[in-house]
Amino acid sequence: MKSNKIYTHRLATLVVASFFSTTLLAQSAAPKAFTPKIKTPNTKQELKVTEPAAKVEEAPQETSLSSPSMQSASPRQLRKHGVGIGLGQTFLLGNYADYGDSKITADLLYTYAASYSFDILVDAHYSQHKSSKEKMKLMGLNGAIKARLFEFDNFSPFVLGGLGFYAPHAKRNIAGTQKWSEQKLGFGMNFGGGVDLRLNDHYVVGILGQVHWPFTIKQDSQSDLKGYYFKLLITGIYLF
Repeated sequence: MKSNKIYTHRLATLVVASFFSTTLLAQSAAPKAFTPKIKTPNTKQELKVTEPAAKVEEAPQETSLSSPSMQSASPRQLRKHGVGIGLGQTFLLGNYADYGDSKITADLLYTYAASYSFDILVDAHYSQHKSSKEKMKLMGLNGAIKARLFEFDNFSPFVLGGLGFYAPHAKRNIAGTQKWSEQKLGFGMNFGGGVDLRLNDHYVVGILGQVHWPFTIKQDSQSDLKGYYFKLLITGIYLF
């Protein structure tokens, strides 16, 4: 009996030892569970807050006034006087056309720059016109205001209008005889337009078209003298 107990005890010990050895081998042979690795930021490098680079203000580039592309026309100078002439054709119109033919004439001109948009123009003229038998003399001294529509690169179109004094004188055929009309000073109006081109601060050239319309000149022993005329002139003005 004693030998049987010893045998049974050894057998139990062997079974227990075999079980634990098998369990240890199974645990050692089992694959290790994957544990994700969390990367912690490096506060000195990856979490370093970088300051934005300071904006470098660019110094404004100085524009050279001498550059041809930036040069502009010099502004008109105010309160400047000007004297000049107008040379061109005088066309007789209305009843005046019966007493003479159109011809080339010259006018004396005076201007004053009152503002950037308005000038004063004074015109003085005298001319004689002949036809086959009759003759016409025109004399006038008138003023007008030139209104400049715009100015672009020293070029400016304008319109004008004004009043003045006229003394037309006609030699007409009356009852078969040639008689001069009574020369009287009358009033009249003028209007027109044109263009000016400023060459520099002292010289201006242009084109002027102007209608002169004297009011009817009353006659005591003849028919009244009435008509009008148109001047188309090339102008040249000297400013001072």
